[in-house]
Amino acid sequence: MKLSERGTERAAEGPEADERVLVGASGAAEEGECAGARRGFAWLLVITAALGLLGSFAITIDKFELLADPGFVPACSLSPVVSCTSVMRSEQASAFGFPNPLIGLVAFGTVLGTGAGLLAGARYRRWYWWGLNLGTLFGAGFCMWLMTQALFEIGALCLWCVLVWVATIFMFWHTTVHNLRHGVLPAPRALVAAVLEFPLVVPVTWCLAIVMLIAVRFWPYWQTFL
Repeated sequence: MKLSERGTERAAEGPEADERVLVGASGAAEEGECAGARRGFAWLLVITAALGLLGSFAITIDKFELLADPGFVPACSLSPVVSCTSVMRSEQASAFGFPNPLIGLVAFGTVLGTGAGLLAGARYRRWYWWGLNLGTLFGAGFCMWLMTQALFEIGALCLWCVLVWVATIFMFWHTTVHNLRHGVLPAPRALVAAVLEFPLVVPVTWCLAIVMLIAVRFWPYWQTFL
């Protein structure tokens, strides 16, 4: 078939033909096939995982220092509200019986390896993309639970924790966007189109909501700076 005839046929089929071509070219993970990812998404995984690793590593080091010396004060403990010490000494800091940042070291390390593999041209099967989406969903949910505990039970913030929250939110959402784009997650066409058109609306709104919660919860403290 000549190139002009292909163009005429695609024009007659309409936008659906364009979408099929786009999905096919992007390596949709259908029927067990492998799928790669755009470089932008691969870099996002690498950057957010690196930030998560940085936060998890810093918290882990400070936690061990605190266990060795109860009088140790982490550098991120700046005030009664911005106090890593209060957060690290809480029961919530070891929700599963061991320090939470150890989970981050393993999880973010895995995601970093995934992103690096994608940059090198790796392609993963559908089950792997499902696993990545479920893992980041768990991470985002766990971070939101820790956030509510920090705000309303502990009454203090850890800046490294906030960094991990933000990194995990963007990691989870853009993994979801990737899976919607490639057909790994089934969804109505209109929803997929809206998500692909405005991919930053959800994570930015999510983070702004956290900022507002922090502002409202500790408003008397913030007023002292005005």
